[in-house]
Amino acid sequence: MQAIKRPYFWHAIYTRSRAEKRLYQELCSKNIECYLPLQKELRQWSDRTKWVEEPLLRSYLFVKVSEREYYNVINSGFAVRYVTFGGKAVSIPEQQIEALRLFLEDKNRKVDLCSDHLEKGELVEVVAGPLKGIQGEISQIKGKNRIVIRFDSLGTCVYTDISLDTIKQVQPVMH
Repeated sequence: MQAIKRPYFWHAIYTRSRAEKRLYQELCSKNIECYLPLQKELRQWSDRTKWVEEPLLRSYLFVKVSEREYYNVINSGFAVRYVTFGGKAVSIPEQQIEALRLFLEDKNRKVDLCSDHLEKGELVEVVAGPLKGIQGEISQIKGKNRIVIRFDSLGTCVYTDISLDTIKQVQPVMH
């Protein structure tokens, strides 16, 4: 008897408020592949200043599941629902998750979010430096050249500064 190989896809889960880390820990303990993009921030309290890791995308967590794990993930008390379009969970391309990981691995790189509507930029690929291999859009934001990863299903874009001499234009794929 041959085991059925089910396809795995990345999805975004909307979490309860401030429960991203707890859901991440719970799913990891169940051996479910998930990704919680974190960014260090300097926080000021009345008695001290401290660096803390905060979720880059508040109330969102990414999971890579097949149909088998799909409902187990959402049965957590920390999960609210999958991000859906037309009643169906939206799958997120693997290359977007990998690009987001690379953005955040470079500790010297400032990564920002934008929920404003950005005009579609020219499709480019990074050919040099720590972001080599990432594809995204090039846009001018606040007068600087930025590479943008667009998460349409979440209504947000993630962007970081990029030098124009480290990118090349990519031909869009025709469908």
